[in-house]
Amino acid sequence: MSKKLTTTKRIRVRFNEVDSLGIVWHGHFVKYLEDGREDFGAKHGLTYLDFKANNFAIPVVKCDINYKIAVQYGDEVDVETTYHDTTAAKLVFNYRLFNIRTGELLATAKTIQVFTSFTRELSYVEPAFFTEWRKKVGLIE
Repeated sequence: MSKKLTTTKRIRVRFNEVDSLGIVWHGHFVKYLEDGREDFGAKHGLTYLDFKANNFAIPVVKCDINYKIAVQYGDEVDVETTYHDTTAAKLVFNYRLFNIRTGELLATAKTIQVFTSFTRELSYVEPAFFTEWRKKVGLIE
């Protein structure tokens, strides 16, 4: 069984994230996933600034979200972000969002990011700095 890297980021739904019915607009979930990825990077030593320092951008090329239960203004939500290790030159994250008060699963999601240069050239091989990070966190030897 491979090592699993997971973090949990708690967020409180803000007034500007809900529609006139008090329900979170579905597009804000993308921001919640970003919050989860940024928290993951901070806790595991792999921030967007690390990618930039190594001359790589990592655009999201795929985002799948499965909404289960409506989220409302004032709800506290845990965004659980799990890195899925792969031998391909990409980052794959899986997410589960939970209502803190009820424990209900609110949504599941998956994002895929690829390595590109700042001139938008796709990298087909994993960058050396990323391989070193995978070694450091115990994903590979």
